[in-house]
Amino acid sequence: MSAKSSVTTHILDLGSGQPAAGVAVSLYRVQGQGHTAIASGTTDADGRVMDWFDTALEAGHYQLRFATGDWYHSLGMDAFFPEVCLEFRVNDPEAHYHVPLLLNQWGYSTYRGS
Repeated sequence: MSAKSSVTTHILDLGSGQPAAGVAVSLYRVQGQGHTAIASGTTDADGRVMDWFDTALEAGHYQLRFATGDWYHSLGMDAFFPEVCLEFRVNDPEAHYHVPLLLNQWGYSTYRGS
């Protein structure tokens, strides 16, 4: 795949000021109590997941799961959140949704990027 997926992400580790390379990320469709896996990937050297699936998404409720605890553990560090789960809505299936994660060992922040 060479085209950018309709949902992308980028993780910056605020503790080091560096991209978080090697974090496992999964995308799910949320319907009621169920979650359907759409894609999974790992952040690249720049902390990004850009071209991890090529299917169109339907309008609806989605979730990104970041394996942050495993990543910090691999660095020999403790982390308060073993996983960060971000839920968002896709209202326009033709639009691009960029969901960055600003991360440290004890907290995180996010926003809709461009």
